[in-house]
Amino acid sequence: MPVLEVDGLHVFYGAIHAIKGISFKVEKGKVITLIGANGAGKTTTLSTIAGLVKSKRGRIIFEDKEIQNLPPHTINRLGISLVPEGRRIFPNLTVMENLMMGAYNRKDKEGIKKDLEWVFSLFPRLAERKNQLGGTLSGGEQQMLAISRALMNRPKLLMMDEPSLGLAPILVEEVFEIIKKLNSEGITILLVEQNAVGALNISHYGYVLETGNITLEGPSKELLKNEEVKKAYLGL
Repeated sequence: MPVLEVDGLHVFYGAIHAIKGISFKVEKGKVITLIGANGAGKTTTLSTIAGLVKSKRGRIIFEDKEIQNLPPHTINRLGISLVPEGRRIFPNLTVMENLMMGAYNRKDKEGIKKDLEWVFSLFPRLAERKNQLGGTLSGGEQQMLAISRALMNRPKLLMMDEPSLGLAPILVEEVFEIIKKLNSEGITILLVEQNAVGALNISHYGYVLETGNITLEGPSKELLKNEEVKKAYLGL
């Protein structure tokens, strides 16, 4: 059963038609990936689902509720968390303060405490640096913090925008392993990635986005073998 359904979505930036009527589903408990070149509309798609960008037409259905006209804080409260491209942590707040910002909508003190322990078990380095300012962390640590901050909302859907961008190859592998681990713990993930090989290797189903259109879709293993995908995105 889909936790999220996007149906005939159109998004404009002024006169630019950025998203041209796309439809896709995110099944509960799965990792779904959107791959495509720079400027294909991947970030716009996630931003529209999160309520940061308004759609012109189409529906976004989350757990049977239409959310396309709701403000970002309401969408977040319903259980959708976004790990934005470029991490966007608060550099002048400590690691701990950044994490508490992720739990902003929550009132369950015991649950928050448990989830802090959980994210620190996922990312022991953050536990070691919990009193350090976010801006003093390395790029990899900042990405871990951005993911952890989103997890502190206890999301039903975790959206990740280019989590491997700008990271050293060894850290890219670590980030993909973390995504697999989160999914194994039952978290549904919508992943946007330029690293198509990495994304298709850890996801269940993929959609190829080209200039605002979905041009191809299928089980990730099949997309990895697809000749068009190989040429355009896998460097083969």
